[in-house]
Amino acid sequence: MNKAIIIGRLTRDPEMRTTTSGVNSTSFTVAVSRNFTNQNGERDTDFINCVTWRKQAENVAKYCKKGTQVAVEGRIQTRSYDAQDGSKRYVTEIIADNVTFLGGRGAEVNDSNNYVGPEMDMATTDISEDPFKDFGSEVALSDDDLPF
Repeated sequence: MNKAIIIGRLTRDPEMRTTTSGVNSTSFTVAVSRNFTNQNGERDTDFINCVTWRKQAENVAKYCKKGTQVAVEGRIQTRSYDAQDGSKRYVTEIIADNVTFLGGRGAEVNDSNNYVGPEMDMATTDISEDPFKDFGSEVALSDDDLPF
């Protein structure tokens, strides 16, 4: 079984390309912190390359940017190609089947890499006022009216 799930933040804006046959592909890199500390007491970070295709590629390109927190689910794939200098290069990446946007709408990362959520401007309700006063008269229910 080849299954990979990671959660992290995009290190740069996603790059969408279209193949000659018209299929969209988006590439992006996710920074994932390790669960343990190194010998210096610091947490190391891995930078995982990801690729997604078709509609998911369009959504990632449209709604994600550098700093967006995502959960990526897919499979690990390796491939190789010949570089311009004639050397053989190897690439390991996650082919993402599902990318979930985390952190809420309007969430971003500030310059010091701290999460900054959207402004919460919630109206308060006066609890001394009856919230159901405009619904009319009282409704009488019997046990036979209940679905359980």
